Amino acid sequence: MITVTLARQAMATRFELVLHGESEAALRAAGEEALDEIDRLENELSYFRATSQIFRLNQQAAHQSVRVSPWLFQLLQKARQLSEETGGTFDPTVAPLMQCWGFYTREGCVPDAVALARARAFVGFSLVALNEADSTVRFQRGGVQLDLGSIGKGYAVERAGELLREAGVTSALLHGGTSTVLAIGTPPDAAGWKIALEHPANAQRSQECAGGVSPPFAAVSLRDESLSISAVWGKTFTAADKSYGHVIDPRTGQPPERALL
Repeated sequence: MITVTLARQAMATRFELVLHGESEAALRAAGEEALDEIDRLENELSYFRATSQIFRLNQQAAHQSVRVSPWLFQLLQKARQLSEETGGTFDPTVAPLMQCWGFYTREGCVPDAVALARARAFVGFSLVALNEADSTVRFQRGGVQLDLGSIGKGYAVERAGELLREAGVTSALLHGGTSTVLAIGTPPDAAGWKIALEHPANAQRSQECAGGVSPPFAAVSLRDESLSISAVWGKTFTAADKSYGHVIDPRTGQPPERALL
């Protein structure tokens, strides 16, 4: 049994891939194709890249209907479904709030009530009209912006997994930034891929360069399954002795109070 490991930087994170099989050349080719797909999707989904479809939507969709690729239209439909099912907890129109809190510039700041209210007026997936007949998108008012960071990486991992399976890979683990992981089959001599979720206390200590290690927050075994989490401790800022994480509740415009740091 041959093991091939590959890694690549994309979507502001590190993607790592472990593949098991009989042919190193075949595994490497399949892995490179999967990582190429992630690169391609970053070029299409990036909030910041001027070449992406999301960037074009944010520039034009408040003024006219904008046609997007069928796969992207289906992804936006899925995002709308998730937004409805979660009562607005999940909402890719959160970009104005991310800007308001300074997370895009990495110079976080607590907005005043007026700025926060102004940003919240542009948030809500009900402000995004999807026309299935011609795969077009239209924003209902100026100031609405999409940021698919909450779903784009998971979609990219899913697409990469589909390509691996099409290439005949039956044993592989792919993760993006340790927060999104996809398991194909099982590793050799094991019933599943063992995934440990880091305890927030450990992450906080590592940032502070202090000692002491707590047990993992949880451990799961994956087989032909995927898992994704989001932790606020990775992107935070402190103001008035209070720490604020980058996970924003679109319904309130505020970072959640009870998130584990």
